[in-house]
Amino acid sequence: MKLRSAVTALALAAGALLAPGFGVVTGATDAHAATKISHATATSMFRSSGITWSSSGGCSDRNNPRCTSFEQLNLATAQGAQTLRSASGCALNITGGTETGHAGGTYSHWNGYKLDYGKTGCVGTYITSTFTRIGNRPGDNAPQWRSGSGNVYADEGNHWDVTYSNCGGC
Repeated sequence: MKLRSAVTALALAAGALLAPGFGVVTGATDAHAATKISHATATSMFRSSGITWSSSGGCSDRNNPRCTSFEQLNLATAQGAQTLRSASGCALNITGGTETGHAGGTYSHWNGYKLDYGKTGCVGTYITSTFTRIGNRPGDNAPQWRSGSGNVYADEGNHWDVTYSNCGGC
């Protein structure tokens, strides 16, 4: 326990944060910037919540669009996935993370704000019956729902594209 306290003190002194039970998370040091986590930290968090992930290429290289990577994922995004899993009780499979190949923008996959989930009846029913329908997304006309915490769930036909703007809440 003394070693964990020393690691915590060192991490905080260096401007890093600790993800509960998952070690040091490097990244933001001010309250307005997102805290970034590694692929290993994200997969550990997902595994502990019973969340699975897959990729068409069977890989995790962030620079390969056929992979599913969580490198530089926002901690709040990972926590949002955990919340969705526990609140819905549904099986959750992530099919898209921070890898290249998605649309750009500030709140993009690459910048750690989005995850894609495989479609299942359970997840779809939970989203459409729990969250507020907010119309269709400009550009691709995808139907959207907003959670009470402000996260947006877009139905892109073969998967859910979720933008996490708030820690942990889905």
